[in-house]
Amino acid sequence: MAETLTVEDIGDRDYVNSFARGLEVIRVFSRTKPKMTLSEVARSTDMTRATVRRFLLTLVREGYVYTDGKYFSLKPKVLELGYSALSSMSVWEVAQPLMSDLAATLQESCFAAVLEGDSVIYTARATSKRFVNVGISVGSRVPAHCVSSGRVLLAALPEEAFLKYLDAAELTKFTPNTITSKVKLRSEIEDVRIQGWSIVDQELEIGLRSISVPIKDAAGEVVAALNVPCPSSRITYEQMRTRVLTELMTASNRITAGLLK
Repeated sequence: MAETLTVEDIGDRDYVNSFARGLEVIRVFSRTKPKMTLSEVARSTDMTRATVRRFLLTLVREGYVYTDGKYFSLKPKVLELGYSALSSMSVWEVAQPLMSDLAATLQESCFAAVLEGDSVIYTARATSKRFVNVGISVGSRVPAHCVSSGRVLLAALPEEAFLKYLDAAELTKFTPNTITSKVKLRSEIEDVRIQGWSIVDQELEIGLRSISVPIKDAAGEVVAALNVPCPSSRITYEQMRTRVLTELMTASNRITAGLLK
């Protein structure tokens, strides 16, 4: 009989600390910090300069990191780590053509996103034929609290996990509309749990609204969020709550149905 391994079964003897710390070095680079010095990486990871130097130079040699001698930054090859995981998940194979149909119907770009820590990572994209599309790329990471995809994914968390997120979250204010009160954010998440969708109005960027619904797998578990961001000058809040929401829900249901086959 094949052995079944759970997270609880992983003990200290099985845990490779140096590997975990190397991954931490990769994760420290972000949209707001794409280039960092050795000292900056050391401060951000709470590691010594000597330790960070070994990790960074190893990543440089393997082709995942670039350095000009002072600053370090991630190279495109690092995306292969994520794409390897995504390519093994049938949900993306099912979702991509349906997302393309949705983008064509709405004439707006659409995205799929997953939750990682306190951030949302965009994992799939379909663009419309409009000359100007929303400038979000696959692999982009944004704070979960101020985007509709983040709120849909936070709403899907078990209560204990959501409270843990809320306790540790730093609710950065990006625009005058950004919710920074944890009490108010919790109320918003409760509303999303009840209604099953989220609209966020210009909380990440002025002039940009977004709407999201959950994507569920064959077992009914939320595995991602399906998202359509729209310039506020092009689509009204009411249009998002009616026409766009209807098309989003239809696409999400079709993705789930495809996973059942």
